[in-house]
Amino acid sequence: MCTGAVKSIFEDVNASATFDAELLRRYDRPGPRYTSYPTAPHFTPGFDDGSYRACALRSNEVPIPRDLSLYVHVPFCFSPCFYCGCTRIITRDRTRGAAYVARLQREIEMVAPLFDRDRDVIQLHFGGGTPNFLDAGELARLVHFLGEHFNLSDRVDRDFSIELDPRTLENGDVMRLAALGLNRVSLGVQDFDPAVQSAVNRMQSVEQTLAVIDECRASGMRSVNVDLIYGLPKQTCEGFARTLDTIIGARPDRLAIYGYAHLPEMFKPQRQIETADLPDAVVRMDLLQLAVQKLTDHGYRFIGMDHFALPQDELSKAQAAGSLQRNFMGYTIHDDCDLIGLGVSSISHIADSYSQNHRDLPSWERAIDDNRLPIFRGLELDADDVLRADVIQQLMCQGEIDVALFERNYGIEFRRYFADALVQLEPLAADGLVTVESSRIAATSRGRFLQRVIAMCFDGYISGAHGQRYSRVI
Repeated sequence: MCTGAVKSIFEDVNASATFDAELLRRYDRPGPRYTSYPTAPHFTPGFDDGSYRACALRSNEVPIPRDLSLYVHVPFCFSPCFYCGCTRIITRDRTRGAAYVARLQREIEMVAPLFDRDRDVIQLHFGGGTPNFLDAGELARLVHFLGEHFNLSDRVDRDFSIELDPRTLENGDVMRLAALGLNRVSLGVQDFDPAVQSAVNRMQSVEQTLAVIDECRASGMRSVNVDLIYGLPKQTCEGFARTLDTIIGARPDRLAIYGYAHLPEMFKPQRQIETADLPDAVVRMDLLQLAVQKLTDHGYRFIGMDHFALPQDELSKAQAAGSLQRNFMGYTIHDDCDLIGLGVSSISHIADSYSQNHRDLPSWERAIDDNRLPIFRGLELDADDVLRADVIQQLMCQGEIDVALFERNYGIEFRRYFADALVQLEPLAADGLVTVESSRIAATSRGRFLQRVIAMCFDGYISGAHGQRYSRVI
C-alpha cells in the first residue's frame, strides 16, 4: 500500500480539478470513454459499402464541406505487451509491412475519389499496433501516396502525428518523419520500473526513450506526448514516482495517464498477467493520485479523462477558448472534420454516420482484393443521437452544458427532454460531483475526474431512452 505517499485530497487550482480518492473509488465502474456517441458496440452490420458512399456524398454537398481527418491503422507489433487490448498482429516478418502498404494504397484509391479534392486534410494520424513497424521508406511512400490522392494541408495548425515505439526506432528515423511533414509524436512508456516491465513483457530503457524525445525536439516536432499506465502488475508508488520524475524532467507537451483494465476473458495476452501481482484498489488509486499531484505540481493542466498538457500546448489553449473536441484519437483541436479511417479495424465518422472496417486482417484483405470498401459495420445517427452526442461532447471537453444554447439549437425543452437524465444526476449532485441549475449543468472541481460518469446519465443506449424523446419539441 502507498498510504501516506500523497495528500488525501489534492486540488489543481489551474485546472479546477479536485482529486477525491474516496469518491473515485466509489464511482470506479466500467463505462464508455466517449470517443464517439453512439459508441462502437452499437454499430450494426446493416451499414455497408453503399451506406458509406451515400454519407460521403452528403458530406460533399453541404454549403461549406468540412475539412478532412485521416486515421491510418498499422496493426503489426514485434512482440506482445501483455496489458494491450488493441487490434494488433505479432510478427517479426517486416515483409508483411510492404504487403499491407500495397493494400492500403488500393483502399486509398477507392476511398479518396468519394470526397471532393479541394477539401483540406488538416489532421493525419498513424496509429496501431506499432506504426514504425513500417520502415522509413514504406512510411514515406504511404505519406506521398496520401498526398497524391488527398489535399494534405500546409496550414501552420495542421496536426500530422504518429505513435512510435522507442524500442524499435533507428537513428535518424524521427528526422525522416519530420521531413515528411509529421509534426507530433506520441510515445508509449507505461512504466520504467524493471519489475513492471518484466511482468508486462515490455523492456524499455530510460536512455532510449529520452533519446527519442531529444530527437523529436531537435527535428522540430511541435508536440510530444507520452503514455503512462497505472494499475499494472508489480507497480508501486515508489517505482511509479521514479518514472513520473524521469518523464516530467523530459518535459513532454502532453501526457496520458491510463488506468489498466484487466479483462483476460476478452484479451488473450492479459492471461499472462498474474492477478495476484495487480495492485489492489487502494494502491491503484494512490498511483493515480500520485500522478495527478506530480503533474499539476509541475505545471501540467488536467484536460479531461486521463490527459494532461502544458499551458502553452494547443489542447490547453483550446480548452480555455471553449473549442476543445474529442474523437477516436482522443482530445483534439480539429474535430470539426469528417474522419476517414484507413486500414484494418479503423473507424470513420462521415457526415452523421460512423463506420468501422473489418477488425481481422484476412477479412480486410479479402475486401480490398475484391475491390470492395472493407466496411464491417456502422450506424447512421438519428436526431436523438446527434443531440445526445453534442451534450456528451460538451461535458467531456468543457465539463458543462449551456442549457439555453441546446434549447435554441435543437428546439427542445431541456428539462422535459432529459427528465430521466436529470433524475440520474441527483445522487451525483448530492455527492458534489455536478451542479444542476436551470441554465447550466456543470461538473464541479470534484467531478472533473468523473466526467464520463456524468456523461453516462445522458447516454440513451445505457438508459434505454434512445429515440424516445426527440418528438418533445417546444
